[in-house]
Amino acid sequence: MAYLIYIIIALVIGGAAGYLARRYIAESKIQSAEKKAEEIIETAQREADSEKREVLLEAKEKAHNIKEEVESECRERRNELQRLEGRLLKKEETLESKLEEVEDKEADLIEKAKKVEEKKQEIDSLHQQQVEELEKVSGLTIEEAKEILLKRVEDEVEHKSARMIKEIENRAKDEAEKRAREIISSAIQRCAADHVAETTVSVVSLPNDEMKGRIIGREGRNIRALENLTGIDLIIDDTPEAVILSGFDPIRREIARIALEKLIMDGRIHPARIEEMVEKAENEIDSLIYEEGEQATFDTGVHGLDSELIKLLGRLKYRTSYGQNVLQHSIEVAYLAGVMASELGVDVKVARRAGLLHDLGKAVDHNVEGPHVKIGADLARKHGESDNIIHAIAAHHGDVEAKSVEAVLVAAADAVSAARPGARRETLESYIKRLEKLEEIADSYHGVDKAYAIQAGREIRVMVHPDQISDDKAAKLAYEVSNQVEEELEYPGQIKVTVIREKRAVNYAK
Repeated sequence: MAYLIYIIIALVIGGAAGYLARRYIAESKIQSAEKKAEEIIETAQREADSEKREVLLEAKEKAHNIKEEVESECRERRNELQRLEGRLLKKEETLESKLEEVEDKEADLIEKAKKVEEKKQEIDSLHQQQVEELEKVSGLTIEEAKEILLKRVEDEVEHKSARMIKEIENRAKDEAEKRAREIISSAIQRCAADHVAETTVSVVSLPNDEMKGRIIGREGRNIRALENLTGIDLIIDDTPEAVILSGFDPIRREIARIALEKLIMDGRIHPARIEEMVEKAENEIDSLIYEEGEQATFDTGVHGLDSELIKLLGRLKYRTSYGQNVLQHSIEVAYLAGVMASELGVDVKVARRAGLLHDLGKAVDHNVEGPHVKIGADLARKHGESDNIIHAIAAHHGDVEAKSVEAVLVAAADAVSAARPGARRETLESYIKRLEKLEEIADSYHGVDKAYAIQAGREIRVMVHPDQISDDKAAKLAYEVSNQVEEELEYPGQIKVTVIREKRAVNYAK
């Protein structure tokens, strides 16, 4: 028991001693930490004071630099202002000297103007004296004399000009046949360029310009193969993304176009592939030609044609005449001839059939010598058409005298289809503008009452006021209108100018 008490006392004493020892150690650490904190604070204070002094010095230095820059800029601006002020002073002095010179010249001019005015008054006075003396001698005023003189000159000139115009017209009528041939030849020459450009060239679009090199091929083998197989010239120039096909035969040109488009889509371009595509294009064109011919016979109600004639009709789809599609023209002639035959009570079937076949020769006139009229008549005879049909085909251009009503109707329908507005090389819009311009030219002349363009623009009729335009002046007016039309308008063939002077006496019985 005593042993346990000793142990407990020893534990208590040991705990107290440990507590005192730990407290002493803690206090010593606290004191050490406080010292270190004080030292740190002092060090921080010293560093802060040092940085503060450096910042203040740097700020003072910057302020000094800014002040120097501002002062320097101010000095430069003052110098610039001084220079400008000097230049302005010099300019002001120059302007003052020039102003003095101008004032001197102005005074000189005023003096000269006064002298000129005095001379003018003297001249006017002398002129007035001369005029008064002339009026006394002639017994007429200036205005009266001027009016009489001008009237005499005008009448004399109009009379002479009208007589000259009549003489020229009489000579022109004497040479009408010769002149008509020259006009027709000139018209054909004027149309030739457009006709060739429109009917012998096709354009194929390319996806890019690199395709041109592939079409040409190594050393030109591809383009030579295509030209040899189709007989068409390929023109590859600087035109972007396009190849031009040139050839007089429209069928071969269409075959070349289709084959080239297929090759471009396929992408494989070499001589063997070209030969294959050309063969496919030929088969496709043959089928299409026959289908177009059958459709034309169906549309016009013409039946029983030989299959070769149907193919020839289909070929006309790729033939144009002065910009007009020959197949469409043939269908239109068939309709027109049929309608007129029905109105006149003659054979409608013969008229339609002859109208559809009248231009048959144009399907092969590139390959067969002779005019298309004769070629067409021979083809119709070869394939078993009746004599009435053959005669109508042969007579539709007047090469053979028409001996049947149907032949006359086919020729008339052909002329109407070819001459109607918009049929050949002329759009309806340009046709209307030309007629309006014709009437506008005629209406612009003094004494014209009304003007009408008739005969599809081939004639302009001008009605005049009879009390303002005499017979002689009417001839002169026709001459002047025709000259202005020639200068201001472009037109095929010729335009007839007719001036009508009609005097009417009207009264009423009441």
